[in-house]
Amino acid sequence: MTDTQTKFKPKKGWKYKLHEIIYGTHTPAGKLFDIVLLIVIVYSVIIVMLESIPRIDTKYHSFLDTSEWVVTILFTLEYILRIICIKKPKMYIFSFFGVIDLLSTIPKYLSYFVGGSQYITAFRALRLLSVFRILKLVRFVGESNNLMRALRASKTKIFVFVFFVLVISILLGTIMYLVEGPEHGFNSIPHSVYWTIVTLTTVGYGDISPETGLGQIIATFIMIIGYGIIAVPTGIVSSEYTTMKKDAKEADMGRSCVSCGTEILRKDAEYCRSCGHKLGEE
Repeated sequence: MTDTQTKFKPKKGWKYKLHEIIYGTHTPAGKLFDIVLLIVIVYSVIIVMLESIPRIDTKYHSFLDTSEWVVTILFTLEYILRIICIKKPKMYIFSFFGVIDLLSTIPKYLSYFVGGSQYITAFRALRLLSVFRILKLVRFVGESNNLMRALRASKTKIFVFVFFVLVISILLGTIMYLVEGPEHGFNSIPHSVYWTIVTLTTVGYGDISPETGLGQIIATFIMIIGYGIIAVPTGIVSSEYTTMKKDAKEADMGRSCVSCGTEILRKDAEYCRSCGHKLGEE
């Protein structure tokens, strides 16, 4: 057994072992837990979809309702166990996945008080993100983290670019309103701006279209620059992503902080980046 394996070997205490199963994927039990969880999530989403079909819900209502209660109880137990097995429950409760877990648990209970709220359980589909923690898909977890960091690093450039596109859309929309006018379907400047954005993004609903020669020339110009505009955000994020990949290190095989449940991204990490807990200590 290597020093690294010894350092991160599960220690005494049922909470620590439970943490390794629920938050980790580097053990057989942890992988099995995630696989079972994924199956339950998919099953739950299918149930919600079937409940929204009147003829199926009428015929199999009792079965669907019972299945939904079983799934809800399982999610409730999972949510409680996730809180119990970490030292700082608030870190999990107010995290992104903590909120998603809560949203996937309470809708069935709320259905007794608010009609139709059971369909909120469709939010469980978001839990499918746990697929990144299954079967040691570490490279996918690492890639997703690199992508998120690239998006955060690109947000200022993308904001400036979107603002520029908005200004261009307003200017071109105003020009089209003046050229075409209400008689050709361009009833107002906002309506013309809407047409410009639809054309610029190459969506082209076809609800309104220019009829004058000058309007068609302008429309052609908008269509051409639309292709370039679509490529710019992709280039910005791709550039940042490439930089992130060069600097990123290999992910840490599904290890997570025992204190707050945050996933550890680096093998050489000694402290948790979220709560500061010294890794390797129970």
